[in-house]
Amino acid sequence: MNLLELSIDNMCQDDITQVSQIEADAYGKHHWSKNAFYSELNNKLAKYYTAKLPTNTVVGYLGVWHIVDEAHITTIAVDRNFLRKSIAESLVVKMIKDCYNVFIKYITLEVRVSNIPAIKLYEKYGFRSLGTRKGYYQDNNEDALIMWTENIFDDKFKNMFETNLKKLREKVLIK
Repeated sequence: MNLLELSIDNMCQDDITQVSQIEADAYGKHHWSKNAFYSELNNKLAKYYTAKLPTNTVVGYLGVWHIVDEAHITTIAVDRNFLRKSIAESLVVKMIKDCYNVFIKYITLEVRVSNIPAIKLYEKYGFRSLGTRKGYYQDNNEDALIMWTENIFDDKFKNMFETNLKKLREKVLIK
């Protein structure tokens, strides 16, 4: 079995052109601008990651804000040519590991109610729907599920995380 090789790194300014292309492709006319990403790299609450192939090609990214003991995933997308290859999962895992390192206890996000693959990924990592934001998405007025984790330092969450991490390592080599 061939493992997909990825590096998950902090996003830098040189990544923004590739990230913006993925963003525009994933989200259409209501996507974040390059300037929004440049601004986020200067936001002291924000942490952004890129997933790159050994060729240095960006194939996915994730952004999160750290606010006290909570992390809020602000954006995540994967190049459409690399969907269903555990890239989003690899980004989520890196973000959770970093949350452990800075003692973030809870993680939250909004996700389109129609984005079943994303919802399943988040549920796999302990997120649960705790409500809906009506008409949250500007492009089509679609609702968003509000999802939260329990305390990631609880043994139940840690065990689930370690089990999923072991399975991910069978599919993806993260450097």
